[in-house]
Amino acid sequence: MKNKLIIAALALSLSGCATISDWFADDDELEIRRLKPIEAQFQPTIKWDAQVGDGVYDYFSRLTPAVGYGKVFVASRDGDVVALDPETGKPVWEQDFANYDNYSLKKALLWYSNRAVSAKISGGLVVAYQSVYFGTEDGYVYSLDESTGELNWKVGVQGEVIAAPAVDAGIVLVNTTSGHLIALDPKTGDEKWITETDVPPLSLRGVSAPAADSGGALIGTPAGKLQVSIIETGLVAWETQIASPSGATELERIVDIDVKPLVFAGNVYVISYNGALSAVELRTGQVVWTREYSSYRNVTLDGNRLFVVDKDSHVYAIDRRSGVELWANVALKSRNITAATPHGDYIVVGDEYGFVHWFSQDEGKLVARLEVGEDDEDEGIFTGPVSDDGVLYVQTRDGKIAAVTQP
Repeated sequence: MKNKLIIAALALSLSGCATISDWFADDDELEIRRLKPIEAQFQPTIKWDAQVGDGVYDYFSRLTPAVGYGKVFVASRDGDVVALDPETGKPVWEQDFANYDNYSLKKALLWYSNRAVSAKISGGLVVAYQSVYFGTEDGYVYSLDESTGELNWKVGVQGEVIAAPAVDAGIVLVNTTSGHLIALDPKTGDEKWITETDVPPLSLRGVSAPAADSGGALIGTPAGKLQVSIIETGLVAWETQIASPSGATELERIVDIDVKPLVFAGNVYVISYNGALSAVELRTGQVVWTREYSSYRNVTLDGNRLFVVDKDSHVYAIDRRSGVELWANVALKSRNITAATPHGDYIVVGDEYGFVHWFSQDEGKLVARLEVGEDDEDEGIFTGPVSDDGVLYVQTRDGKIAAVTQP
């Protein structure tokens, strides 16, 4: 019996397509996990990687690296915030915002309690005005000095901050789970104005990250509306219904817009869950075109192509001017892939098993693949890669940040 087990283990290790986690998967899951071979056009490589805290575990999170001021800024849910050198991955500075009030070495050694109370950082990182801004599930917004990591200010707001703030025109915009859009002073954190939208009894875990453009503050709402407020005062300029609830159950009636509105050439592009992808005139709120797609991931754009990843992990390229579908790729169905990041002539997505995939922009063909998270959900990629100066920055659930390059 012992020899048979050894032979079986060797067979699995030599097959190149099975992992230990495969042993506990049923047939349907194995069909999803086992990637089909591709004709790779190039081989991406990891330039460097670094560990930032313990990552986000299996919590819902949209923590994404931010690049600016010659640094890569990364955070973990517990409270670690780190600035890394983009060339080497070495820390420039590190700060820890976990609460250590009840911490003791004795308790930690005896596993009697956690090392600290998590800061629950979840609202993404944004760099502007020589500062780093982010929010938490406990309803706090932080501002740090980008050069040292020292705290500029910390303020409490109404509701959880689980989407990245937006910074523009001397205002930090924060959209919370309680339906409040809040404008803060970027230097002091003082509240400038606040507006409120209705939140349905049942909605997705997530909110629309705000966008700021042309004097407007833009958000999608849980009721399926696109709303634009005047950024100086908070007064609502207009709102347009993108998707209307329909169906017999509350689940079927979910029409949340949980994506950041994408503004380009006078139009706003948004997509809703169980609803539609729409192009809307920024000035008037008039709908230009609408197509039936459903997603909670950000829409991205390069040139005249919109890139959409729907709730089934199908990838689409769509003409932004007409809404005509240019191509579709379903090769990564059910792998819970991220939003698509334009990167040179390609778009790039990560998946929940820790792989990064490259598609050609013009045809939608899978042309390259890289394993970053070792085929394990605990090391899956949960937010879209960040593209900057020819480098992709990829963050995994267990806190690994990797700088990825391609020939």
